[in-house]
Amino acid sequence: MQPESAWRYAPQPHPCVEAIDAFEDNYIWSLHTPGSDSAVVVDPGDAAPVQRWLAARALRLAAILLTHHHPDHVGGVRELVEHWRPVVHGPAGESIAGVDHRLSGGDTITIADTGATLRVLDVPGHTRGHIAYVARPFGGDPRPLLFCGDTLFAAGCGRLFEGTPAQMLDSLDRLAALDPETLVYCAHEYTLSNLRFAAAAEPDGEAVHARLDEAHRMRTAGARTVPSSIAIELATNPFLRADAAGVLAAIAGRLGHAPVSRLDSFTALRAWKDGFR
Repeated sequence: MQPESAWRYAPQPHPCVEAIDAFEDNYIWSLHTPGSDSAVVVDPGDAAPVQRWLAARALRLAAILLTHHHPDHVGGVRELVEHWRPVVHGPAGESIAGVDHRLSGGDTITIADTGATLRVLDVPGHTRGHIAYVARPFGGDPRPLLFCGDTLFAAGCGRLFEGTPAQMLDSLDRLAALDPETLVYCAHEYTLSNLRFAAAAEPDGEAVHARLDEAHRMRTAGARTVPSSIAIELATNPFLRADAAGVLAAIAGRLGHAPVSRLDSFTALRAWKDGFR
């Protein structure tokens, strides 16, 4: 397998973050610093893989971070709380059982066991109360980290189950304004299907096609395509490029007229992606 450092569109992962695979394509993210006997997990939809991961490393669970209420993100919380009694952080705007600290945009939390300090962003759209966590550099790596649940994906964004296109576009703009070096840890391995859509939405986008080719090779080699980075998303994610000339031309071709605004373009993109096969 080609080494991770050789992939152009998949940055070297943070040394203190590991993926715990769950269900068919979920990622439960874990944070653990060397020398500590504890860990943090993000969006544990299933307790079993987390328990196995902790046992294999002889770690205890100190905290849980939740981004939104969907079962594949919170389904393992009850069992993990019963076993480990971790502190559970989650969105103030959603009803999730077992949350100890309810968070809103602008809040900051520090998890002493990992040395991580995280800022909370409100990112509604996928759900009404969805939040994201931005971790300041820690663990000897200078790059910030973003745990964004189902708001921003590698080359995509979440479906609008509860929010509006305007809310989602505003949320994506908030994420797009982060440091370009920020590592993007989304919650699903959707990259290939998202890039197929991105190639349709921006057919002349050289970076999009190069990333799609690389993602094919990565998945064939058994490699994860996550994390991404804000810089990579700005160059290849159509939902962050709703006003790019190539995307606007593709949308105009579908609508039969030029979109009247960036929001109009984004709304048409999201509707197109919902039915894209």
